[in-house]
Amino acid sequence: MAGDDHFSLFGLPARFDLDAQALESSWRAVAAQVHPDRFATASPAERRVAMQWAARANEAYRVLRDPLLRARYLCEQAGVDLQTESNTSMDTAFLMQQMTWREMLDDARDDAAALAALQSELEEARVTMRATLTRLLDTERDYATAGLKVREWMFVEKLAEELAHAQPAG
Repeated sequence: MAGDDHFSLFGLPARFDLDAQALESSWRAVAAQVHPDRFATASPAERRVAMQWAARANEAYRVLRDPLLRARYLCEQAGVDLQTESNTSMDTAFLMQQMTWREMLDDARDDAAALAALQSELEEARVTMRATLTRLLDTERDYATAGLKVREWMFVEKLAEELAHAQPAG
């Protein structure tokens, strides 16, 4: 079984804009090769190796099928330290947008229309971020700038999660 990274494990190009069907097919093929049931009568060492490969394939699939995790993985593979725990600096315009979204979230707790408006804005932000990351990662190979966008997208996802738990009163 070859594959130094998640993409090569599945025989796919290391790109952000990934063919989801090709990923699914490749994952199924790899998973079938290393499924523990195929090694039921093998030695304990062979069973252990099969389990390790199965776990690796499943983790690689989990990362590559999620666009945000895939972008993060590509940046990290290129040597960009996203510093997600320690670095909170972001573009000024994005910080202003965050403040606006936070205010909208506060309003959404009491207003179904505000909730819908914020959901729509966050979905639009996701679409824009996907397009931006496709350009930065696949065309320009600007991993440092892509890393900043990944951190912004992580904020959007966190806000979307908070929004999912916000229910207008009444």
